[in-house]
Amino acid sequence: MIKAIFFDIDGTLVSFKTHTVAPAVVAALHKLRKQGIKIFVASGRHQCTMDHLSAIPFDGYVTLNGGMCIARKRIIYKHRIPATDIATLLDYLSMEERFPCVFVHEHDQSMTYKNATVEKVFAQIAFRDPPIRPVASIWRSAVYQVLGFFNAAQEHRLMRLLPHCAATRWHPLFADIIPAGSNKWIGITKMIMHFGISSKETMAFGDGGNDIEMLQNVQFGVAMGNASDDVQQAAGYVTATVDDDGVVQALRKFKLIR
Repeated sequence: MIKAIFFDIDGTLVSFKTHTVAPAVVAALHKLRKQGIKIFVASGRHQCTMDHLSAIPFDGYVTLNGGMCIARKRIIYKHRIPATDIATLLDYLSMEERFPCVFVHEHDQSMTYKNATVEKVFAQIAFRDPPIRPVASIWRSAVYQVLGFFNAAQEHRLMRLLPHCAATRWHPLFADIIPAGSNKWIGITKMIMHFGISSKETMAFGDGGNDIEMLQNVQFGVAMGNASDDVQQAAGYVTATVDDDGVVQALRKFKLIR
């Protein structure tokens, strides 16, 4: 019996074309809650960038690729990037290669600067611009995730210098730098432990590379039809695309809604 379902946002709940959750999907999520099934977000985003989900009463949020979990407006788990790796990253940006970065803190975000790549990505995912702040201000609060706008070759060079971090990529133009040992599945385990739910009572929907661990480990992992091949192979079931209401189709397939 499924008691908890976890949903990625971009490309899963939210269309890249409309930047909204389809009305049929919103209605399906409300049906799940009325039936006593808990619904959760599982995203690389910070909760402060989830404005397009305000109409949906989620039971909790696995944010920052599992690095911060919020249940009923209370943080129940958080995992920061070690200060030594942040120092190395800042030195690298000033002395080796320069590319934009968004630094994600507990309550807000800041970025170093914008370029054409950043503007393109932000427009595609309807991401609100974080304030641009000097690098020196990064030290004022803990960093839980960094969005690095670099290509695969740059990623390889940088990540060799950050031993306590990992990079996960769901978009070709940027990657999320997260603490080693963090991923959405780790966040899900913290959330279901908090609610007293077994992993055998879980389901998850996703479409990006940062969804692979959760799709492999929940009881029923569902990949969207717009997911890449490696994501689809990690899932137990592949549904229709986000623009064809794939979430609704899968929920009906598993007889969780009518």
